Amino acid sequence: MWNLGVTIRRLLALALLGTAVYASGPGSALRSGQKRTSLGRARGPGALTGHDANGAPLRRSKRGWMWNQFFLLEEYTGTDMQYVGKLHSDGDRGDGSVRYVLTGEGAGSLFKIDEKSGDIHATKRLDREEKAYYILHAKAVNRQTNIALEGESEFIIKIHDINDNEPRFTKNPYYARVPEMSEIGASVIQVTATDADDATYGNSAKVVYSILEGQPYFSVDAETGLIKTALPGMDREVKEQYQVVIQAKDMAGQMGGLSGTTTVSITLSDVNDNPPRFTKALYEFRVRESLELGGTVGVLRAMDADIGENAEMEYRVIGSDGPGMFEIVTNKSNQEGVIRLRKPLDFERKRQYSLRVQVENSLVSSRFLAAGPFTDEASVKVIVEDVDEPPVFDRGNYVLEVKEDARRNTVIGSVSAADPDDKRSPVRYSIDRRTDMDRIFDVHAGNGSLFTLKELDREENAWHNITVIATEYSKFSDRDAAGEREGSVMRHDSPLLHCAVNDLIFFLFSFFFLACGFPDTPDLVSRVPVYIRILDVNDNAPTFAANYETIVCENAKANQKIQMISATDPDEPSDGHHFFFSLAQEAAGKANFSVRDNKGGRKLLQKSVYHVPVVISDGDFPRQSSTCTLTVRVCTCDRDGNMKLCNAEALTARAGLSTGALVAILLCVIILLMIVVLFAALRRQRKKEPLIISKEDVRDNVVSYNDEGGGEEDTQAFDIGTLRNPEAVDEGKQRRDIIPTESYYNPNPARRPVLVPPRHDNNGDVRDFINQRLQDNDSDPTAPPYDSLATYAYEGSGSVAESLSSLESATTEGDHDYNYLSEWGPRFKKLADMYGGDDSDRES
Repeated sequence: MWNLGVTIRRLLALALLGTAVYASGPGSALRSGQKRTSLGRARGPGALTGHDANGAPLRRSKRGWMWNQFFLLEEYTGTDMQYVGKLHSDGDRGDGSVRYVLTGEGAGSLFKIDEKSGDIHATKRLDREEKAYYILHAKAVNRQTNIALEGESEFIIKIHDINDNEPRFTKNPYYARVPEMSEIGASVIQVTATDADDATYGNSAKVVYSILEGQPYFSVDAETGLIKTALPGMDREVKEQYQVVIQAKDMAGQMGGLSGTTTVSITLSDVNDNPPRFTKALYEFRVRESLELGGTVGVLRAMDADIGENAEMEYRVIGSDGPGMFEIVTNKSNQEGVIRLRKPLDFERKRQYSLRVQVENSLVSSRFLAAGPFTDEASVKVIVEDVDEPPVFDRGNYVLEVKEDARRNTVIGSVSAADPDDKRSPVRYSIDRRTDMDRIFDVHAGNGSLFTLKELDREENAWHNITVIATEYSKFSDRDAAGEREGSVMRHDSPLLHCAVNDLIFFLFSFFFLACGFPDTPDLVSRVPVYIRILDVNDNAPTFAANYETIVCENAKANQKIQMISATDPDEPSDGHHFFFSLAQEAAGKANFSVRDNKGGRKLLQKSVYHVPVVISDGDFPRQSSTCTLTVRVCTCDRDGNMKLCNAEALTARAGLSTGALVAILLCVIILLMIVVLFAALRRQRKKEPLIISKEDVRDNVVSYNDEGGGEEDTQAFDIGTLRNPEAVDEGKQRRDIIPTESYYNPNPARRPVLVPPRHDNNGDVRDFINQRLQDNDSDPTAPPYDSLATYAYEGSGSVAESLSSLESATTEGDHDYNYLSEWGPRFKKLADMYGGDDSDRES
């Protein structure tokens, strides 16, 4: 129905526009007597314009026909070609001699002209939105000569618009956001629609906007397309998304106009218009008293209908019966309140805490403050659960003092720890031996008394830092505990003995608990540092502060000061050091020197070296003293007191080595002697490896001379057959291991006699054979110039079976006959079976 109505409206519009164009177009103007000029030439001197190529004068002729533009309706739906207009020239007398020619845009394809009549028609339906006008050129020429009767003229065919395009929006869909709770008339978004029709002709391109869907929440301005809110108090938490349909209609919205639509998706953005709210009015959490500081007690969750930064919250504690015990922090990732522990919990002291917490939004809009407070409160109850805790010392550390002259097993103090739980389990004490490796101290396992195991020395170690361990045992019976208390009273009499007994009982109880599988094994322990200060006792005598080398002139006067001495004492008296110096009694009456508070000696000095014994005593109690020897050397001096010469005794005394240096030198000498003796012993034990390990296995030994032989093909370097069989000697074969001499070039060399050993039952023939070979080698001038080992595989001739060795096979080329093996008895039966028999049997 819509297409039919549009078609009817278009036909009516085309009919009306066609009538108007035909009445006012150029064609009608031509027919109604449009001003024309003849094709004749104008006369007069003013018409001369120039000369042609042949020199003939050119004259300008007035155009006999002219026009400006034609009008044509778009979207023509008729069956015939649409008539555009008619061209006519004054030079056309109707005899067919004039031909009209059309050129330009669309000429011949879109527009055709009748060459005789000049009528122009459109061959196709045109669309103004594709091209609004066409520029063409027309001229009239002589049909015979093809000469232009008039100059070419330009005209325009303009396409008249009809309403054939509906408005189109620039986007589809549109997306927009507007804050929730906005006032009426708040701008949301502006939509725009365009119409391809001609805006300068009629109302075809005049668009108006209207809203089809989205009332009563939004409205649209009919002329600008601006969408605004039409309803106040739109809540995002109720409805967040809205779909609005906007219509754009041309023809100024009149009936028959075309329209287009678009969808606008409008989202309500969040504002902070909702306060946070706890899900419960009372929260209850249970926590063990052993929870570490900073541990999580519980988590609170408040709900806020807003989102994003409008839902950010902050938690705080506004009241508590345990000030400073807890804190609450906000987890920014999930907006939860985490309650943390700030101080240690103690079930025995307080078993329950009550808190009052508050939550509020971080960002609060002043616009919604009147709606109410954006905070909420809740109560929190924290219940502390009991756990088995280790013993607790009554102090964080202990500082004890003892004099360094204290005897062994002296009690120097005590530590005390108790089980904080209600069951009050007994506690045993021990020392962490990693802090007392020398086992100088020990602790009573029952009452915590500390006592010494060894003598102390303040000068060696003035402070001792140890760690005492308190271990809880919850399976002891009351009788055991009472026994421990009684035992502790007795152990004061002999701490060392009873400590050993107590350790034994402790070990037995521990083993009993482990064997029986009791869960309360001694794993609940606590530690405390104990600092023991060793008090000073005057137990060290003062000595010289340095090793003095005193020199005095032989002509020194009496009472002359020769040396200022001082003393040192490792002790530290409370009122400072006070030293007293004097000569020893055995030297006081005959000494040439005296010690008198910085005063010198007396008498004439005759010896070259003097040893002055000096007694040094301190002023503390009990008084300690020592005798130190001051060595004084007497030297020759000039008048000014400068030393010139010291005698040999004095120099020797000065150059003498100390006892420590002599001991060090002696030790070095002893170590060097030990090294020398050890080295000599090792060399003596080292034996020279024999060339032949076994005398009975001479044939199996090979002596290497580090000579490079000729390889496998060198078969003439040594005649090994000579060594194997003394009877097969090739005297003519030359040796290649030595340089040939003249004897080798002698054509008739003297043949060496062959000594055949006599056949006897003993080994005398072998001995004679070896001696003869040794003599031959010693007198052989061609022998190598170094020691060599020659092996003679000669077994003697005393055996009935002769030699069993295969060494002689190297000099024989024939086959051996082993049939005689069968005559040797059963011991050689195996060999007879292997080697006896015919050749054909062996080959098979």
